[in-house]
Amino acid sequence: MNIRATLALLGTLLSTLLLPCAAQAQWPAQGPIHLVVPFPPGSSPDLLARTLAAPLSRALAQTVIVENKPGAGGNIGTRSVARAAPDGYTLLYTINGPLVTAPALYQKTLGYAPMKDLAPVTLVATSPNVLVAGPAFKGMSLADFTRQAKDRPGALNYGSIGLGSASQLAMELFERQANIDLLHVPYAGFPQIMTALIAGDIQAAFMVPAIAMAQVRQGKVQALGITSLTATESLPGILPLSEQGYPGFEATSWNALLAPADTPPQIIERLHQILAEILASQEIRQKFDAQYFTAVGSSPEALRTLMQDETRRWEAIIQQLQISLD
Repeated sequence: MNIRATLALLGTLLSTLLLPCAAQAQWPAQGPIHLVVPFPPGSSPDLLARTLAAPLSRALAQTVIVENKPGAGGNIGTRSVARAAPDGYTLLYTINGPLVTAPALYQKTLGYAPMKDLAPVTLVATSPNVLVAGPAFKGMSLADFTRQAKDRPGALNYGSIGLGSASQLAMELFERQANIDLLHVPYAGFPQIMTALIAGDIQAAFMVPAIAMAQVRQGKVQALGITSLTATESLPGILPLSEQGYPGFEATSWNALLAPADTPPQIIERLHQILAEILASQEIRQKFDAQYFTAVGSSPEALRTLMQDETRRWEAIIQQLQISLD
């Protein structure tokens, strides 16, 4: 091989090596960013994702498209992002379920491993769930409810949005700590649970505040406590279960933004920095607060640690209950 041919070959190899670097330097100029939400339009994660999309689009000078891919409790959309190209143009906005409980619930059919196939960007926001009791418990406390449950084991019913859902797992955790026995009744969604509560078909449920609090304020149901370790400004006057005799009780909902694994660290860091600034703004915090979420904006490392800790905790409970959704 002569010198000219050798130099041409070296030039080709160097160009090939530099292509990824050039692509990273141009990101996100090559096209719109797809923010995949693995839940339907109008759901809580969808609303929060759309709240972030506009300021994120302005900060990146690129269109951010919220793309709903619901199904299988969030697993279908999450799987699609886990298998997407790690180029920064496909991102995931999701809740904790597909990240921490799904691996234990769908051991055979999940199709992705959150800790291996996804790169954390930031913990976006957190929200407590509300323990709500029906009208028969109006004016009563959490202690009154648990006392009645102990007096009548198996006689009180609770609703959830399905086997293995966060609403069921939270109640299973509470039953163990309170040493009570409630009958589980699954429903299609939280609106159906609320209807059953008001009608007296069930007596309690852990619910998202966005649905629960309107009925609490109207006096149709009773809020007995929230599932965060400390009180929250968006739910004034409702004490955490951890301050009502159940120390350490925590079963919060949280939202996070992630990217496919192997997304260049420069892209991850830029996304994190921009989102941290957005989530610190008063406008965004107020919009999140209206949905009963507290904006966070953690580091990628803090989100990874949270995922690991939550996976271990809920996996142990799922194994004890012997729940499998495969």
